Amino acid sequence: MKTAGIDIGSITAKAAILEDGVILGTRIGFTGYNAGVAGRKIFEELTGELGMEVSSIDRIVSTGYGRNSVEFAHKSMTEIICHGAGAHFLDPEVRTVVDVGGQDSKALILDASGKVTDFVMNDKCAAGTGRFLEVMARALEVNLDEFGELSLHSENPAKISSICTVFAESEVISLISRGEQRENIIAGIHDSVASRVYAMAQRLAVDTPIMMTGGVARNIGVVRALERRFGSPVEVNGYAQANGAIGAAVLACSLP
Repeated sequence: MKTAGIDIGSITAKAAILEDGVILGTRIGFTGYNAGVAGRKIFEELTGELGMEVSSIDRIVSTGYGRNSVEFAHKSMTEIICHGAGAHFLDPEVRTVVDVGGQDSKALILDASGKVTDFVMNDKCAAGTGRFLEVMARALEVNLDEFGELSLHSENPAKISSICTVFAESEVISLISRGEQRENIIAGIHDSVASRVYAMAQRLAVDTPIMMTGGVARNIGVVRALERRFGSPVEVNGYAQANGAIGAAVLACSLP
């Protein structure tokens, strides 16, 4: 049985295809203006890449903020359920999932079967999200993909105290004007993100192992900062950014 999951986020659209519990492939692209168009485009690109006909997919589940725009999906499910299913599929031992995406962040508690027993979500403020990091990268004139590695060279992370993205950007500009080393500023930014995500997660009964998913999981600096906060390793799977789509494809297997 071939199933697909399509996760339409605020910034990126993700698709995943599974066959009998094995990941055949994933694909990630920008959502853009039209979520419905993005969902179909990313799905057709992935099936084409895998040499499949769209009609060969037995069941499709959509998720994410734009899930209802994927008209060809057999069912839509919340991103909370799908992220939990994806993390459990990638590592059945995981008990806490921290997902940091482009414009929101969330933490989930899973039981041994992968069911989400509790969760908390921040979708009201850009601080502690990928958007926050993008703004800071522009202010520092650094490619976002270089952020993580640069911060690992910091010996004295700068203090970023503002909880608002706009004010934090002003703090960063002030640090630049004072001649603070770039890697120290970036490390401070990562500490700031980790602090907000950790505070959110602490509203739950966090258990280990911990897995980080979402696009920000690609940033090793944020991962290391979170590990210091939690006092525990934070697992990052190679499919971290496509986790929601993978979970949707997993759940599609149980559709009638």
